[in-house]
Amino acid sequence: MYFKRKRLLVGIILLAFIAGVAFTGGVLFASGNFWLNPVRAALKAPQEDAGEKNQNVSLPGVGPGTIAEIVAEAGPAVVKIETMAMSRERVADPFFNDPFFREFFGRQFFFPPETRVRQGLGSGLIISGDGYILTNEHVIEGAQEIQVTIAGKSRPVPAKVIGADHELDLAVLKVDAGSNLPTLKLGDSDGIAVGNWVIAIGNPYGLDHTVTVGVISAKGRPITVEDRSYRNLLQTDASINPGNSGGPLLNLKGEVIGINTAVSAQAQGIGFAIPSNTVRSILEELIEKGKVSRGWLGVGIQDVTPGIADYFGLPRLEGVFIRNVDPRGPAAQAGLRQGDIILAWNGNKVKNIDDLLQKLQQAGPGKKVQLAVWRDKRMVKVSVTLGERS
Repeated sequence: MYFKRKRLLVGIILLAFIAGVAFTGGVLFASGNFWLNPVRAALKAPQEDAGEKNQNVSLPGVGPGTIAEIVAEAGPAVVKIETMAMSRERVADPFFNDPFFREFFGRQFFFPPETRVRQGLGSGLIISGDGYILTNEHVIEGAQEIQVTIAGKSRPVPAKVIGADHELDLAVLKVDAGSNLPTLKLGDSDGIAVGNWVIAIGNPYGLDHTVTVGVISAKGRPITVEDRSYRNLLQTDASINPGNSGGPLLNLKGEVIGINTAVSAQAQGIGFAIPSNTVRSILEELIEKGKVSRGWLGVGIQDVTPGIADYFGLPRLEGVFIRNVDPRGPAAQAGLRQGDIILAWNGNKVKNIDDLLQKLQQAGPGKKVQLAVWRDKRMVKVSVTLGERS
């Protein structure tokens, strides 16, 4: 009886072992032929298929090849601008970098004046087939010689300045390089929205026709760079570097919606461009007159603060406060006083300094305007004939 039970137990164990081996073999066979076959097929797929798939990958909301097509069409109208300026400077004796020599001789010695050459680099865009080029004023400021490199031309061609405006940082150049040059069209910068894709083309660090892509990060940004105060810039995260200045910022129609101008040195991915509608508003004047004529009041101004409003009894926090008045200017002749607060211009509210400066620019010199000012806790109307700001 004991031996019968022992044989039965051994038989059950042996049967279980055979069943386990069979099951494991089946699983391995199935995995090798069912689950691993797609992997093997993918590894054996021709390399050409992967390349074709990569060509169809695009940015969200942008069709395959869109960026490449825009760059191919717009690129030839983007130029490289190289400038040169010479100056004579007195150079300090290098020995006086040593404090011992400064202490011993007691005063500074200079070598005779030397001629120094200052070179600059920027970008620009052709806006007419006969050679008018738009760029930043700071790209060509102080230049005695300007050379422009145009795609398809064997050598750079000289350019002359037709018009420039320091405040808006815009300039127009002219080259004689034929009458059928490739051009770019100014688009509507007011129609661009935060988050829209944009393309920057330029020559950062002299690397011709470098293309970067990003989005509009913000609109209406005010920034100050050295002695320039920009008031209404487009902000983008498309990479902008030294040499990009003056080049185009394009929308996905290939239209220029901005002129690349500045980059934040304290951060990455923060660049700025002058809106195309700002360019359009003064372009004709720059070409015809060589400058932008602005109206002049002859006053020192600042925005109204809560303290100013409270002191002068102004019921609302708005307008522009007159800090001082030039006795020779139009404001003094019209009777405006220190302490007046400008609230309206020809019946339209004046919100702040930017608003007033924009109205001055649009009006131009010689224009007679009626101002509503807050004086002695009541409204007073004053008519002023604007002068021209030098």
